[in-house]
Amino acid sequence: MNESLFLLHVFLVIGFALGALRLGKEALTTWVALQAVLANLFVIKQMSFFGFTVTCSDVFAIGSIAGLNLLQEYFGKDSAKRAALVCFCSMIFFGVMGQIHLLYAPSPEDATQAAFFTILAPTPRLLLASFATFFIVQQIDVRFYSLLKKYSVAARGAVALCVSQLLDTALFSALGLYGMVASLSDIIIVSFLVKLAIIACMSPLTALSKKIVHHEI
Repeated sequence: MNESLFLLHVFLVIGFALGALRLGKEALTTWVALQAVLANLFVIKQMSFFGFTVTCSDVFAIGSIAGLNLLQEYFGKDSAKRAALVCFCSMIFFGVMGQIHLLYAPSPEDATQAAFFTILAPTPRLLLASFATFFIVQQIDVRFYSLLKKYSVAARGAVALCVSQLLDTALFSALGLYGMVASLSDIIIVSFLVKLAIIACMSPLTALSKKIVHHEI
């Protein structure tokens, strides 16, 4: 059930990404930022997936990476960098607003405060984990890429990307999810494999997008 739902979820996210692309750069940037917020919101829910216990936010990682790649393909690297900055700003705003929301004293008739607390209380930790992971991985990625000078550009890019995604997955899981999930190793393994699948599928997705939205861009 979860495996079939996951595939449907992926197709819906990719479909909406292509729809946002047809609307233009601003719509796609907004859509990428929304993926970042949803990923941080839904990451604490766990599910069974091919025998592993994982979080429910990997689909939004697919959406975010796909959206950033489409932005870079159609609108340039600066647009993708600006979208990443918008993601950070959106996550900070979401985190601050979530904590303010929890500070409101509920009325005696309210029955939602406990649920909101369960969902929103971990947000500051998740945001700090995201920022720390991004900074550390970027520094390591730059240095690691320079060590591969003797290889071709394509080989260097592929190896550096795989290593950076493995570090990104492991660091964020350790910093943000340790003590909150049943199996940290399951989450790291499955999330990393999902990201590798995204990387492998980006060329076909880009080709598909050009057939669908070529005349609208």
